[in-house]
Amino acid sequence: MSIPDFQTLMLPLMQFAADSKVHEFRDAVEVIAQQYALTEAERAELLPSGRTPLFYNRLAWAKAHLKKAGLLEFPKRGSFQITLRGLNVLAQQPARINMALLQQFPEYVAAPPLHASGKGPDAQAQPEALSQTTPPVTPQEAIEQAHQWLRRALADEVLTSIKQCSPVFFEQLVVQLMIKMGYGGSRQEAGQAVGKSGDGGIDGIINEDRLGLDSIYLQAKRWEGVVGRPEIMKFVGALAGQRATKGVFITTSSFTQEAKVYAASSQYRLVLIDGERLADLMVEHDLGVSVAATYELKRIDSDFFTEE
Repeated sequence: MSIPDFQTLMLPLMQFAADSKVHEFRDAVEVIAQQYALTEAERAELLPSGRTPLFYNRLAWAKAHLKKAGLLEFPKRGSFQITLRGLNVLAQQPARINMALLQQFPEYVAAPPLHASGKGPDAQAQPEALSQTTPPVTPQEAIEQAHQWLRRALADEVLTSIKQCSPVFFEQLVVQLMIKMGYGGSRQEAGQAVGKSGDGGIDGIINEDRLGLDSIYLQAKRWEGVVGRPEIMKFVGALAGQRATKGVFITTSSFTQEAKVYAASSQYRLVLIDGERLADLMVEHDLGVSVAATYELKRIDSDFFTEE
């Protein structure tokens, strides 16, 4: 049989996870491939890029969509687990789980444009239920939308990986990111500052420029809970103790509105970076990620065909 589209694979993937255990994604690939009796040739069929198996890619997209809707969660890299919401959906015994069904969940509707546009990861995966209401887009627009969706999905995976690392690794990661962004001079100079201040509110000090004309004080919190105003006040107190004027507070979680207002009104120059922004910056500056495939979009060279 032909390889199912990614929406068709959503229900089998949910059923595979119905025991509420943490499952390795590679195990799901094997079991569901057997369920559809895919041949070795079908399993080996690759995307046009020639790097990723088509079936693996479609099942991965099914998993990504289900996570966006809150039906699956990723407790650790390469694994997934059904959520209470996912169990409730299965309890309704749906004949099919697709993008139209996922539209009932606010998190899914609020996700990047690729969801709303109804464009799947490949040409065969466009949802019939949405095709009548979705305005047509040009192929280039579809590529742009897919790129944005891929970037957001990658950032989500990066953030999941960050939350699983140790506090010490996280502090080093923050310094590496600052260097990638052009701060701190050399890696050796920046690394010497981490954990050296002895102040409970400072995790590191990094040069603002390569000459060291000014310093930026860092606070790195690998937290699950929301960071509130009291934590920012402690950081400000630590800055005052160091006679510093600039600080960056980075967390894997998020900040309360009160914390943001306090930081904005402080006499110090404070930048708050939450988990989502941190992951975006890592993707933007190629930290912890690598290029999987490159596609070239070409256009006609009008000058070539001009006869003089």
